[in-house]
Parts: sequence; C-alpha cells; structure tokens
Amino acid sequence: MAAIDSQKLSPTEETEVQQWITTSERLKTSPSDASILDKLNSHLTSRTTLLGTKPSKADVAIYESLAPAVKAWTPEQRTGEHGHPHILRHLDFVQNSGVFGLAVSDADKVKVDLDEILYVKPPVDAKAEKERLKKEKAAAAAAAAGGEGGHTTTLVDRTKAVAGAAVNAAVEAKDKAAAAVGLGGAPAEKPKKEKKEKAPKQPKAPAAPATPPSPHLIDLRVGHILKAIKHPEADSLYVSTIAMGDKPGTDDTSEYEGQVCRTVCSGLNGLVPLEEMQGRKVVVVANLKPVKMRGIKSCAMVLAASPRLKEGEADDHKGPVELVAPPEGAAAGERVAFDGWRGEPEGVLNPKKKVWETFQPGFTTTDNLEVAFDGRVVKEAGKEEVGKLTTASGGVCTVKTLKGATVR
Repeated sequence: MAAIDSQKLSPTEETEVQQWITTSERLKTSPSDASILDKLNSHLTSRTTLLGTKPSKADVAIYESLAPAVKAWTPEQRTGEHGHPHILRHLDFVQNSGVFGLAVSDADKVKVDLDEILYVKPPVDAKAEKERLKKEKAAAAAAAAGGEGGHTTTLVDRTKAVAGAAVNAAVEAKDKAAAAVGLGGAPAEKPKKEKKEKAPKQPKAPAAPATPPSPHLIDLRVGHILKAIKHPEADSLYVSTIAMGDKPGTDDTSEYEGQVCRTVCSGLNGLVPLEEMQGRKVVVVANLKPVKMRGIKSCAMVLAASPRLKEGEADDHKGPVELVAPPEGAAAGERVAFDGWRGEPEGVLNPKKKVWETFQPGFTTTDNLEVAFDGRVVKEAGKEEVGKLTTASGGVCTVKTLKGATVR
C-alpha cells in the first residue's frame, strides 16, 4: 500500500476516507444491508474510486469488507435491474490494480464475468427530461403564488379579471347606444345572414388494439456462421460473422463472401470448441437491440441450451452448452417459430417492454431433444401448451443430448 500511503489528501478527503472506513466496518457485520449497498453503488456510478479518481485506504477497506459476500452474489445481485454493478466493478478494479498493493491470488479474487450484463439502464430522453423539469418548476411556482389559504391571485387571474371588466363595459355601452337610437327612430334592419348547416362530425376510427405480448414477437431465424474468431479483448467471447437473411443496406450489416452478414458476440469460448463454430447453421435471435461487448457491436444472439438450474443453485457458467441446430436443409434467414405461437415479429424489441425477459424462461428442450416453448411456465403466453420450435415446413430445431434444458 506504499502508493496509497504516499498520497497527499486534503482535510476534506481525509474526513471522507474516515467516513468510508466506518462504513466498511458496518458492512463487515451487515454485508447485505440494502441501504448501505444502494448508497455505495450510487456513489460509484460516476467514480473510479471512492474519492473519484484518487485511490485511498477507504477503497481497500471496502474491498476487504465486501469481497467475501460478493463472491456469493447471484447474477441478479451483480448486474440485474436491482443489482449493484458499480460495486462489482470497483472491487474488480481494487483486486487487479497494483496501486492498492493487495496482491490477491486468482483463487481468492471475486470472479467477474464481463459478458454477464442482465440489465442495461435505458438512456434518458434529454428533451423529455427537460420538459418534465420545466413542468415541475411551473407547478411549484403556481403553488407558491397561491399563498396561504389560496387568497392571493396569480397574474393570469388578474389579467382575466381586467379583460372581463372591459368586455362588460363594452356591452353596457353598446346597449345604451342602441336605446338612444331607438328613441330617435329605428334604423333599417340589416338582412340576416343565412346560417350554413354544419356537416355532422365523422366519428373517429377506434384505435387499433395493442398487440398482446407473445413469443412470436421474438424474431427467431436460421443463421449461417461464415467464420468465428476469438474476441481480442475478452477471453470468454467469440466474434462470429453470421448470414441471417438480411437485405443489402440493412442497418448493422456488412458484406462477407458475397453475403449480407451481422457481427455477433457470444459467450461460448471455453464451452463450445472454436472449430465447431465454423461454417455451421444455428438459430439466432435477430431483433434484440444491438449492444457493444468489449468494444465490438453485437447485433444478434446465438441460441444455445444448458442444464436448467435447480432452485437455489448458482450458475457457475461451466457448461455443458449445446448450440440449437435448425432442421437439415434450412436456409439462412428462414424464420422459425413455436407451434401455437406463430405471428409477425417486431422490428426491434423495445427493452422497456422486456419481451425477451418475459418469454425466455419458457424456452426449453423435450425428452426427444426438441427445442420447445412451455406455456405452462409463462402465464403471459396465454395458454398452457407446449409448442415445438419449427420452420414453416414443419422441420424441428433440436439439440444433441440436453433434455429439460434452458435455452437462451
């Protein structure tokens, strides 16, 4: 910790370090205290270290208090919607950076899977956020202008009152003028304009009913892997070039060997031999929102099966894993869907609607090694049936050996 000990800290920073060391002592006895973890995770959202960018004893203290508990965290606790990904990132930085002088052995480190990102917070619409803040400010100003007991009128109210008085005065003057004219003899009446009959308003067409959620909204296709390589920046990832029936000029595509292809990252390195990835047909999810994985944009997902976890069992990501195989002779780009849930898929799935997250738990394999959707598992499916994953011609997608597996 020589590098840390030589750091020059301001009195304010020294005080903050002591506060975090006190927090670390509380975490030793209550490592699952949600209020502390939420505060810490929020603090680290935009900081590399607890002081911002400057390393300190506080970082080491937090690491030593939390590391034993974080090792046992589930994927949901780590990077789920209500997880603490910034704490995980901070601990990984502390245990691997030489500046903290910890020298943690690989066996004792908190294992971090860089590809396991269960939830990505949607970006904030800056324009909508500005409008919201503007409305809140206006509402607050109106409430303040109301005064105690609501007796004070706003500028708008006063303006309306003045305008109303002016209109009343004008009407009164007009009446007096009309009475004066009546005394001196009535003027010739002006011919009345004929009123045009208004055409009856056409009733508005009823809004189209919203498409109910269904597995068919997920765009499942046959893909042909033309080449696969290891990701240059991530040991667990492959980077594949896959043809999946896209038209030339489609967003996030490129041409390879005369075919329109997408780049797809998959966490299969170490689980499926690289040679088995070359030149083979697979099933892909083609309408997930593209996401960058260690610097490379991934524009689809390869479906694979793995043993279903028992209740309370942690996923060690050691496999076995088997790729889903489309029927013999299926062409790249051919649609596949679950029997009983066929329909037109969405263009790109809206992450906020969580269509994939809702229906993926029903993706499974049967005793006959056929890939299927189990509607009994997902109540949103609308029916308790089991439908096989097939092409339009009836060919069934399969796996090699895994029965009752989860498919994702």
